[in-house]
Amino acid sequence: MAQRTLPVIQALRATAQRLTVQAPYQWGHMGSCNCGHLAQTVTKLTKAEIHTRAMQRSGDWERQLIDYCPTSGLPIDDTIDEMLALGFTRADLTHLERLSDPTIRAVIPFERRNALRHNQRDDVVLYLRTWADLLEAELLDGIDLPNLTPAAPVRTPSLAAAAIAIGA
Repeated sequence: MAQRTLPVIQALRATAQRLTVQAPYQWGHMGSCNCGHLAQTVTKLTKAEIHTRAMQRSGDWERQLIDYCPTSGLPIDDTIDEMLALGFTRADLTHLERLSDPTIRAVIPFERRNALRHNQRDDVVLYLRTWADLLEAELLDGIDLPNLTPAAPVRTPSLAAAAIAIGA
């Protein structure tokens, strides 16, 4: 699963938010589908720029991720590079396109999980938010805060009491 970092969590939440406020969504379009929207968030490219990059090699996001080669020189591989560099994995992106990661799906309420459709905006938003929540919980779970309970004040004996104790 993706790295448990603030930038990854922010990218997922920002993508969900953009989809919530009715950004153009079209599952069959490489720049405005599930991965396309996350790519927009990560790379700051437009949907048209992402789509144009993807059309230089055949296939959907799953095929692009299988054929990905960091040294190919293809612009879509540069786009994928940026997503991987942020902390996503190729498996994450493949699962995102189909909303299929079993760990994420297991957290979604049963009645919604069974009706989850990979090409429906509201389902994508739910998946992205659930994924962000999972990563955030794991991130916070791994943080050990120091004990902030104030310690009892240390009493130092007075010079006279110390002298008596020593037998001076």
